[in-house]
Amino acid sequence: MSNTIISASNIGKKYIIRHNKDAYLTLRDQIAETGKALARKIVKPKSSPKKAEETFWALRGLSFEIKQGERVGIIGRNGAGKSTLLKILSRITEPSTGEIRMRGRVASLLEVGTGFHPELTGRENIYLNGAILGMSKKEIARKFDEIVQFAEVERFLDTPVKRYSSGMYVRLAFAVAAHLEPEILIVDEVLAVGDAQFQKKCLGKMDEVARGGRTVLFVSHNMNAISSLCERCILLDGGKIISQGRTNTVIKKYLATQQVASDGEVDLRPQRMRKNSLEDSRFKFTNICILNSKQKISSHIFMNEPFTLVIQGVANEDIEESTIGYSVDSSLGFPLFNSFSPEKRIKKGLVTYKINFNPNILAPGMYTLGLGANGAGIVDWIPEAIHLTVDNVSSTGKSNHPQYGGVIVYPYKWKIYHDKYT
Repeated sequence: MSNTIISASNIGKKYIIRHNKDAYLTLRDQIAETGKALARKIVKPKSSPKKAEETFWALRGLSFEIKQGERVGIIGRNGAGKSTLLKILSRITEPSTGEIRMRGRVASLLEVGTGFHPELTGRENIYLNGAILGMSKKEIARKFDEIVQFAEVERFLDTPVKRYSSGMYVRLAFAVAAHLEPEILIVDEVLAVGDAQFQKKCLGKMDEVARGGRTVLFVSHNMNAISSLCERCILLDGGKIISQGRTNTVIKKYLATQQVASDGEVDLRPQRMRKNSLEDSRFKFTNICILNSKQKISSHIFMNEPFTLVIQGVANEDIEESTIGYSVDSSLGFPLFNSFSPEKRIKKGLVTYKINFNPNILAPGMYTLGLGANGAGIVDWIPEAIHLTVDNVSSTGKSNHPQYGGVIVYPYKWKIYHDKYT
């Protein structure tokens, strides 16, 4: 017997978007529009009216299989179709095309408070939610104490859930879904509502659920959570599957699509990139680029080769007690290190900074470099100025480096003694 628990073939979901601009017109507006329509008919009697509706495909042509016990992450940009896919898998909505075959009970946590009645207490909602999931009263009673303990809502168990905070809602809803032993557990980004400690607790529980032979589908924009929990990943974009496979490989493809620039020199003048809250014309970053070991512009460098970061900016006046700095973040958004110029003054005019990096500093992977200029407050700040890719393979095509678990290669010196310590 096959251990495939979810099989999707050519799944599509179509919506009709209607454009009715006259829906909220006043009587005066309607009289005016009627006059304009008559005038248009006289001037252009054969003109065709604009379409009042259009077809939008939220999903199109999705095919995949998920095995029993797999932990699968579903990632993609906002609007990629992740939530629509989960609603179809949860049987909340039907696909417009294609077929889905699923074996076993499904527990889904898609929105805060899904399946809860606001007037009922936490105790009553545990039994209600369990019944919705297809559990008997005896099964729910057996798991009741574990659910309450996990959700940490003992004091408020007999309080109507309409008085719960969003965090309490999520804790109780997740506890019910995870403890009532469904064969398939579907969790959307809703866990972001909880605090960091509870998110860690939930990830641990989902890992435990999967190790018990049940299947977990997890949607999140937190790539660290996805990589730590999921062994396989599906990448969606525009309602289509762009990639599916091992988690680390798919995450790399997703992050590559998010890069501001993959190569070359980046013009930093557009205002959309800046994050300083106050308009400050004293100094602005204008350009940034990375030079490889051959002093050619490229944001793709090899681990065993040095590279240079070049930053340019323009100051309209001398700025005292000020400094220029850069920061390096990992592909998951974690800050790694930063550095500031030793000169505590920005001189008027064009200024260029060159920072030389030694080889074997950054482990293979993708990084984001940000820029900041300070002088009696933030003068200019660009958190994602350029992206850098470090390749494990050298320019000759040969790999001489092991696979690193971290992101920083600390440049300490080894001493080895074979005979005796001296």
